[in-house]
Amino acid sequence: MSELTRSQPLSCEFFPPITSEGVAKLKAAREQLLALRPAYFSVTYGAGGSTRDRTVEIVLDTQAHSGVPAAPHLTCMASTQNGVRDLLNHYRTQGIRRIIALRGDMPSGMRDPGEFRYANELVSFIRTEFGDHFHLEVAAYPEYHPQALSPEQDLANFKRKVDAGANSAITQYFYNPDAYFRFVEQCARVGIAIPIVPGIMPITNFTQLARFSDACGAEIPRWVRKKLESFGDDRAALRAFGLDVVSDLCQRLLDGGAPGLHFYTMNLTGPTLAIGERLGLIPTRPV
Repeated sequence: MSELTRSQPLSCEFFPPITSEGVAKLKAAREQLLALRPAYFSVTYGAGGSTRDRTVEIVLDTQAHSGVPAAPHLTCMASTQNGVRDLLNHYRTQGIRRIIALRGDMPSGMRDPGEFRYANELVSFIRTEFGDHFHLEVAAYPEYHPQALSPEQDLANFKRKVDAGANSAITQYFYNPDAYFRFVEQCARVGIAIPIVPGIMPITNFTQLARFSDACGAEIPRWVRKKLESFGDDRAALRAFGLDVVSDLCQRLLDGGAPGLHFYTMNLTGPTLAIGERLGLIPTRPV
């Protein structure tokens, strides 16, 4: 286990399952991912808070039983100040100290964004109401937000979140490390000094990955896309190639000074643990 990689903390993200079976699988996955010694587990929040109750349930169970701090996502779109205040007060009483503050997406069929329009407004509100109690993470986009009119506008939007009081950021996933390093350099030039942690998406399903990437603006490099397409139904070959690509990406990021890695696990353990093994973070498991 290298001193380099253990000095850069890891974190893992889950989404709240719908069924009791899914919850049981999530708890088992969470237990297995303890091998990575994560700094925290985060839990996503649906559009307009559509998974709020399930998110809160998983967050509090994680905080109470996993031995690892929980970090709930909190989206502000279609929210009210009173609702956000009440939820954060509840989290504070349960020992939650980290929040991932996001704009989020409007629920289908709704037109009113509520009392917050942008994530910087949510960050500012939390700072005003709760001071420094919460460590606030925000989103960053090395390949630019798909709704941004220009790279300059996207960087300005990110700086507004930082200036409002964000402590650190997690990026949208990407597969081009140069995009990340250039983004960090651009941030430094405009006075952004918070840690910017790369978001890592393991590759296990090309169709799903292509759909996600088209929606969120994350580029799959052409050579990676063509290779993934060539595997067809050969899932084993696709996953082996994906493991090579993402493990190499992670190592280059860590070697280049990234302050950590945040894994979008999709509630699966195998891909993230396999990357951890490649990086020397955990012992190689027997076949």
